[in-house]
Amino acid sequence: MRSSTSSGLKAAAIPHLNIRALNPQSDLDLVEAFYRGAPDYWMLVEGLAPGRAKAESFFTDGPPGCDPARSYRLGMIASGRLSGLAELSFGFPEPADAYLGLMVLGPWARGAGYGVPFLAHVEALARGRRASQIFLAVVEANPRGRAFWEREGFAATGLSGNMRVDLREQRLHRLVKSL
Repeated sequence: MRSSTSSGLKAAAIPHLNIRALNPQSDLDLVEAFYRGAPDYWMLVEGLAPGRAKAESFFTDGPPGCDPARSYRLGMIASGRLSGLAELSFGFPEPADAYLGLMVLGPWARGAGYGVPFLAHVEALARGRRASQIFLAVVEANPRGRAFWEREGFAATGLSGNMRVDLREQRLHRLVKSL
């Protein structure tokens, strides 16, 4: 059984999967509940459990020089539950590029086959905006995340650096995939 997404694309051969745009007026509480139910990623990266302010920033954060109004804020609903979030921006690091600032699944959804169709949807949106490449940064402390990205065709750009994120100092590595 294939589920349609809000853009009319096929999400995957996974029953009860829907990927749709989220907006701060109607979905802020939903995003906050996701963050509270899935704090492990933010504990790893930032050293703090996320709350309302982090949920609010999901709708406004983005890479330098990118217009949040031109970005996609996506929710992946699996079996009626918000099970993943993604933020896709355009124009970074170069004008023709897309940047995946966040793609995270809740612990209950990891390893269940949802990551690949969620990423495929994000990539289709980037192609639809004529992006030639999609970039992301992965924290060194998340080897499972990096392994996922590499399995899906992302490669190191050679650009790495340290960044302080709330309570944690993190080593980030930029990855890229041609679209």
